Amino acid sequence: MILKKLETELKIRGFSPETVKAYMRHNQAFLAFINKKPEAVSEDDLKTYMAHLISDKKLSSSSVALERSSLLFFYNQVLDKGFSRIKTPKIQRNAPEVLSKSEVKSLLEACKTQKSRVLIELLYSSGMRVSECLNLRIEDLDFDEKICAVKQGKGQKDRITLLSEALIISIKAYLDKQGFSSGLLFRNKKDQALSARNAQKIVSKTAKRAGIRKIVTPHKLRHSFATHLLDAGVSIRVIQELLGHSNLQTTQIYTRVSREHIRNVKSPLDDL
Repeated sequence: MILKKLETELKIRGFSPETVKAYMRHNQAFLAFINKKPEAVSEDDLKTYMAHLISDKKLSSSSVALERSSLLFFYNQVLDKGFSRIKTPKIQRNAPEVLSKSEVKSLLEACKTQKSRVLIELLYSSGMRVSECLNLRIEDLDFDEKICAVKQGKGQKDRITLLSEALIISIKAYLDKQGFSSGLLFRNKKDQALSARNAQKIVSKTAKRAGIRKIVTPHKLRHSFATHLLDAGVSIRVIQELLGHSNLQTTQIYTRVSREHIRNVKSPLDDL
C-alpha cells in the first residue's frame, strides 16, 4: 500500500505517533472522497477537497490548514508532485479562554486522588503540553534547582521549565506512595504510560466536581499558566521559552487575555 510510504517517511523524520496517525487518517479520508489512486491525484483534486472541508463540513481554518499540511506532505514530500497553488483561509487566532486563580484553586481542591492532583498541578505550574507531561520521566526532575527538562517536545525540541515548591512536595509524597524512583512519572494500572485521553478525562471530571462551568482541558491549564505569569509581570520572552514557542507571535496571543497586565500599565497622561 502506497500510504505505507507516508507512514515510513513520517517516522524517519521523527514525527510524533499522534502526528503520524493524524496524517495517515487525513490522507485516507481524502482518497476515499476523491476515489482515485494517489498517483492519479491532481492539484485540482486537492482544491476540490479543501472546498468540501470548508463549505460542506464547515471545518475551522486551523483544521483545514492541518488537513492541507497532511496532504501536501504526502504528495510533495513522498510522491514529489510539486503542488504549490493550494491556499486555505487564514487561521484566526482567537484569544484563549483561561481559568482564574480561584478556579485553579477550586480545581485542585476537587481532586479525588493523589495522582490526579499531581497531574493537574504539573500541567498548571509548568505550562507543559499534555503529551510532554505524560512523557516526563522522574530522571527529568531536578528538585534542587526547581526545574524539569522537557525532552523532545513539539518540533523535537528540548527545553527547561518550572517546578514549583508546592509541586515538589506533592511529587515527593506521590513517589513515596507509589514506590518507584525512576521511569515515567505517570503510569496506568498496568504500569504503562498514561494516555492523553485518560489525562483529559481526569481534568474534565475534576472540573465538573469543582463546579467550574467552563470546558477545562489540559491545554487550558497551559493557557492559564502563561496568562498568570504575564499578570505577574514576567517577560513575554521568558514565557515564550517556558512554553517552547519558536515564534514570539504565538506567545503574544496571551497579551489579549491578560487584564491584569493592562491594569498595571500607567498612562503617560498621569506622569504630566
